[in-house]
Amino acid sequence: MFGFFKQQERKLAIRLLAWQYERQNIPLPALSTLEAQAARLVDDAHRIARERGKNVVTILKELVLEAGGRKKP
Repeated sequence: MFGFFKQQERKLAIRLLAWQYERQNIPLPALSTLEAQAARLVDDAHRIARERGKNVVTILKELVLEAGGRKKP
């Protein structure tokens, strides 16, 4: 069951990363690169959630925005 959720989180992270690249007019990297970036973001988000008790999806959004050079809203 947890594998399903992590897979969905990675898909969300890929969509967020692709949106961030497009927003900054940067060509999308290869899918394998996006998948690797997404996996790292999801792992980081889970680590942060354990430390701070926050929602993983919220943390994913914050991490993607920070990676793109934009501050949190």
